[in-house]
Amino acid sequence: MVLADPEGNEFCLIEPGNQFLAGCERLGSITCDGPPKVGYFWSAALGWPLVWDQDDETAIRAPDGTGPLITWGPPFPPKVGKNRLHLDIAPDPTIDQQAEVDRLVALGATRTDIGQGEVSWVVLADPDDNEFCVLSHR
Repeated sequence: MVLADPEGNEFCLIEPGNQFLAGCERLGSITCDGPPKVGYFWSAALGWPLVWDQDDETAIRAPDGTGPLITWGPPFPPKVGKNRLHLDIAPDPTIDQQAEVDRLVALGATRTDIGQGEVSWVVLADPDDNEFCVLSHR
């Protein structure tokens, strides 16, 4: 069930008996609208296992089981304006930034221009058009 706080920010109420959070030591979730393909994209992009795939909802979590779940699911409203959540990917220092961009594009990301101009990072969008950046090595 989806509810909203007084400012209109939505949150989910999980029914008793739902196994979505079974085994979570710590409760935390970053919830995003988007079809299941977005959850699969981020699972592959980050190397985080998919821990939920049911009823048009997907979720990933760090391999060690710590930190928040990142979930995607309905409703799938059209994007209007800048994302409230923006992820930056910092490749391992042994991985070239362009190689990481190429890998993410092969997984389904697209290059996008948000007016960033000449910068050291590359702006991409996931399969649901959510922008994220691939950082260069510092």
